[in-house]
Amino acid sequence: MNTYKTLKTLTETPGPSGFEQDIAAVITEMWTPYVDSIATDRIGSLIAIKHGSGPEPRPRLLLAAHMDEIALMVKQVETHNDQGFLRITNVGGIDIRHLYGQLVTVHGKRDLSGIVGSLPGKMLPPERKDKPFGWEDLCVDVGLPADEVEKLVSIGDFISFRQPLRKLQGKRVTGKALDNRASVAAVTACLHYLQNRTHAWDVIVVATSQEETRLLGAYTSAYAQRPDAAIAIDVTFGKGPGTSDANTFELGSGPVLDLGPNVHPGMLKALQDTAKSLEMKVNIGTHSRYSGTDAFALQVAREGIPTGLIGIPLRYMHTPVESIDTADVERSGRLMGEFIANLDDKFLDKLAEGMMKED
Repeated sequence: MNTYKTLKTLTETPGPSGFEQDIAAVITEMWTPYVDSIATDRIGSLIAIKHGSGPEPRPRLLLAAHMDEIALMVKQVETHNDQGFLRITNVGGIDIRHLYGQLVTVHGKRDLSGIVGSLPGKMLPPERKDKPFGWEDLCVDVGLPADEVEKLVSIGDFISFRQPLRKLQGKRVTGKALDNRASVAAVTACLHYLQNRTHAWDVIVVATSQEETRLLGAYTSAYAQRPDAAIAIDVTFGKGPGTSDANTFELGSGPVLDLGPNVHPGMLKALQDTAKSLEMKVNIGTHSRYSGTDAFALQVAREGIPTGLIGIPLRYMHTPVESIDTADVERSGRLMGEFIANLDDKFLDKLAEGMMKED
């Protein structure tokens, strides 16, 4: 598997939260050679199943990586001198400071290229010159007359960022939607790894929808699939200038295994033991309440699901220039693959009885 090419395809495909059909189609093509069945559920999550070799009924592990991305939405179509402009609002956790000057694609009746623009500083009133832009200052310009814009664009249409994946130095890359296409790539690497390994459990891999807005796909897929255990994989904060030492991690330093209320201690220990068997360096992160990931939705489904959480360090989260080290993607995939290969019929009993504590 070529990690860079996989990430390039995934990140450059649009998939705003709630508008995931294009990215779901791409992931379907990627995963189909590795799984026994694959389908899209009624709210847009992609669910694939790879059967294990154990006797039926087999226990089931669910891997969840959300495929949606932060984006924009058309709030108003505005006319100025017979030209059409779009007022916008956010879809997910957009940091407005990063929007001005971005290239975008408006998903109207057909896709339209556009830019996010505003008046230059010298044209703003004195009280606004040195202030950050607000939503009321920004508009999307697609370069068309107002009558054409009104025919092609409706209020509520999604707008995605248009940013290619670029190589930096070493194994570093930067682009949009690495939150969380990096984790989708890691799950793909896991499936590739399992091609050469026998595993007793069934594996359910889910590219969840609408994580950025409400964790919807994780809630519904965990409820419908009823796995015996689950792992959420997402990005986490990478170290950089101005970051604190707490819960930030160097790019390239390995997967981050999270500990906190959304994580079952036995799942954490099993992942740690797997990393040790691979001689793989991992980091430990913490969350004191809600993790902000699909792990919460997985954990509370039905009677409760023992859940682990793997993070990939990422800089500049929720911007069009997110940055990761592809080595962390590859290691995360290998860690999940080896964890799955080691699951046996005693694993759940160990979770229930001793939370995987040392004898």
